[in-house]
Parts: sequence; structure tokens; C-alpha cells
Amino acid sequence: MSTKKRSPLRDFIEFLPAWLLLKTLGLLPRSAARLIGRALARTSYLVAGNLRRTGARNLKIALPDLSESARRRVLVGLFDSLGNLLGEFSQFPKHTRSTIERVVRYEGLENYLNAAGEGRGVLLLTGHFGSWELCAFAQGLYGHPLSFLVRPLDNGLLDRLINTYREASGNSVIDKNRAVRPVMEALKHRGDVGMLIDANTLREEGVFCDFFGFPASSTTGLAVFALRTGAPVVPGFLIWDREAKTHKLIFEPEVPLIRTGDFKEDVQTNTARFTKVIEQYARRYPEQWLWIHKRWNTRPEGETGLYDQQEIDLRLDTPKRNVQA
Repeated sequence: MSTKKRSPLRDFIEFLPAWLLLKTLGLLPRSAARLIGRALARTSYLVAGNLRRTGARNLKIALPDLSESARRRVLVGLFDSLGNLLGEFSQFPKHTRSTIERVVRYEGLENYLNAAGEGRGVLLLTGHFGSWELCAFAQGLYGHPLSFLVRPLDNGLLDRLINTYREASGNSVIDKNRAVRPVMEALKHRGDVGMLIDANTLREEGVFCDFFGFPASSTTGLAVFALRTGAPVVPGFLIWDREAKTHKLIFEPEVPLIRTGDFKEDVQTNTARFTKVIEQYARRYPEQWLWIHKRWNTRPEGETGLYDQQEIDLRLDTPKRNVQA
């Protein structure tokens, strides 16, 4: 969160249109809210040149064999997914245990239940896929509330509004900047904690792991909490099923921890394994992952940036892409 003091007037000016949009969409049927959300997202796709360029560069880095037209289809699909996320988020106050069953169905629930049965809490490994806010919300309504880490918004009014929606199904939000004690407490009391682990981190806050063949600075929090507490790590992702026209909340089997006795090395190794899970899902559902985020922005010591077009072309012309630990 920014330490610069913000003007209350600026906060209100930013807050009011967001509040009006969210409340207006919330008055509409879910299908209409999703449709308008997609229309707004398509408009954003046309006007947000920086985001389009970031997405195109990320796709060229990660999936260089895709044609330009294929990359464009992926990005359009991603913006549609973001529009659906907005529409779904607006509907949160309407949902009950019975209505959520028509919106989100489980796949692999036994993987979560088996891990929860160990009695040490569950660490949920997840990322920015599909309507990701609905992932935790549905889990809460299904009777499995969790705490999850978020980075607070600079605008306190917007932050409180969004967190009110997030916590409406019994979940709890944890400030990512002050997470250690509440996460440890939640796991101590056999609670579940969700962590989005697919965002770029500062060099001093992460370790470099292979991600689509390039080193990406990745958060170590999940590995550290798992190694310290012994809580099982279960991948969970919300994916839109186009054929069934519903969301699937997919739980994968627990990811076994590697323990060698060298804590620093174990953090590196397990973080790399968790990051590989994100990559596998991004490859499987490319139109539903957040390509418009500068995932490779932080570079290893001595490396130049990947978001200079010439630099990308030079690296992709190199036959072998080296990954530094």
C-alpha cells in the first residue's frame, strides 16, 4: 500500500463510479451482469493499449509458437473472462448455498476433503484464473470458509467495499503485508488459507523459478508456511466450462513437500514446484490466465528487462533459455 497521503476527495471520486457500477450490475440478472461486464471488458481491450501490449509480450515470451492471430484470440478471451469476473462479483450478495450450486460445481472435492481431514488446516494454492474471486466465495458458501491474502488498495473506500463482498460468504481477508501471525493462527485452528502465487514479486521478497522457460520472481510465502506448519498444500482453481456454461472449482491432489533439512533450499525447491502447477494450468486454459500482468518484470541480478521489445526478440531467438536459481 502506498505511504503517500491521499486526498479524501480523490478517494470519493474514484469510489463513487465503482460503487454505482457494482450496485447497478448487482440489480440485474446474473446473465445480464455478465454480458455487460464482457462489453465493458471488450471496450477496455480496445482502449487499454498498454495492457494489450503487455499481454502480447507475455504470450510471446511464454508461448512463442503461437501466431499473432492466436495470441489475439487468447487476449480477447482473457478480457471476456475479466468481464465475467466483474459480472459475477456484482452478484455475490444475492447468492445462497442453494443458488451457488447452479453457478459453481466441484471437481476433485475429495482432494480437498482428504487434506482437510489431516487436521492441520489447508493451504490452497491458486492463481488469477477465470473469475478467481468467485473461487473463495463459493468455497465459503459451500461450508468451507477460508482466509485469503490480498494486497490492500490505496483507496480505503474501495478496499472496504470490495472486502465486504469478499467476506459475504463467511471468508476472512488477510492483509498480505501483515500476514504471518493471522496465517499461523488460522492454520493452528485447522482453518484454510488461500494464496494467489502467480504475481511478480520484488527480488528481495521472492526466489527465481522457472516459469515457461524464463526465471520469474515468485513469492516464497506458501512454501515457508507449509514447511513451518506441515499444513498440506492443495491446488485449487476456478475454471469456466464453456460447454456446461458453469464454473468448475477444481481441486488437485495435495502437492507433497520436499524436505532435505536445508530450509533455504527447500523453500526454493517447493516454490518452484508450486509455480510449475500455475504454468500447467496457464497452458491448459490460456484464455483464462492473467497475461496482462508483468509476470517477468523483476529480473535476476545483472539481467536487463524482458519488457523491452528488442530484448524479447533477442531472447526468443536464443535456442536455449537458461533459468537461474
